[in-house]
Amino acid sequence: MTQSPIRPNEPDYASMRLDDQFCFALYAASRAVTSAYRVLLEPVGLTYPQYLVMLVLWERKTVTVKDLISALQLEYGTLTPLIKRMETNGLITRRRRGEDERVVEVALTAEGEALRERIRCVPTTIGEASGLTQEEIAITRMLLRRLTANELAFAAAS
Repeated sequence: MTQSPIRPNEPDYASMRLDDQFCFALYAASRAVTSAYRVLLEPVGLTYPQYLVMLVLWERKTVTVKDLISALQLEYGTLTPLIKRMETNGLITRRRRGEDERVVEVALTAEGEALRERIRCVPTTIGEASGLTQEEIAITRMLLRRLTANELAFAAAS
């Protein structure tokens, strides 16, 4: 027995309206949040992806490029030029690990460490700009992490 295709007048019919698309709501929100970060980060010469690299380094001090790729869910080809620019700007250093020269480590410079204090207000400002309570932000973050894991699992299984 074959199933008949879903028809537009049936309740299960998926809307093809842009405003009904979950993916578009996520895309628009991501662009809006990134834009808000841009306003705060441009005065100190950081892009949003560079800010993410700095967050990892402020937390871990030294990290391999491989670990940065994993933490930020970026491709090698995206991360490499990013960290080269950050090194040129004096925020980080790169060096090959002595015992295994294939491994490149990234570390903060004194200038990179000092930048942390200059932009310490960024997370609070972004949180306030969201108009969400701390609880709503925590719930949204948890749901987005679950969504990410589910979608990655779906893609891997496909």
